[in-house]
Amino acid sequence: MPDFERLVSNPLGAFTVLALAAIPEAWADSFFQSAFYRSAGLARVLSLAAGAMVLAAYGSVVNLPRWDFCTLIGADVVLFFLAAQVIDRIRFGRSPAPGIYADGALIVAGGLVIVPWK
Repeated sequence: MPDFERLVSNPLGAFTVLALAAIPEAWADSFFQSAFYRSAGLARVLSLAAGAMVLAAYGSVVNLPRWDFCTLIGADVVLFFLAAQVIDRIRFGRSPAPGIYADGALIVAGGLVIVPWK
């Protein structure tokens, strides 16, 4: 496990862990979206359970890098936004509207300010 500790203590390694964690975070949210608006009965229950399990796994992984909470959330919001756009396209077949691109540019700009700020 010492190699993993070294990985997440390195800023690039920590960023990689957060980037990989953003995928299950957005994926879990897509399960909740399906449960609330696209399914009923057992499919709804299974979607809710899957979302909860994936979100719990995400919460464990995202906290592996020893970043302070605000920096962690700053990076996570950017990566979550990007992963959510990819998952929305793949899972629900939707493309971002122009407003989403503008909002995304602001989110990414905010992440570029908060993460390296000491």
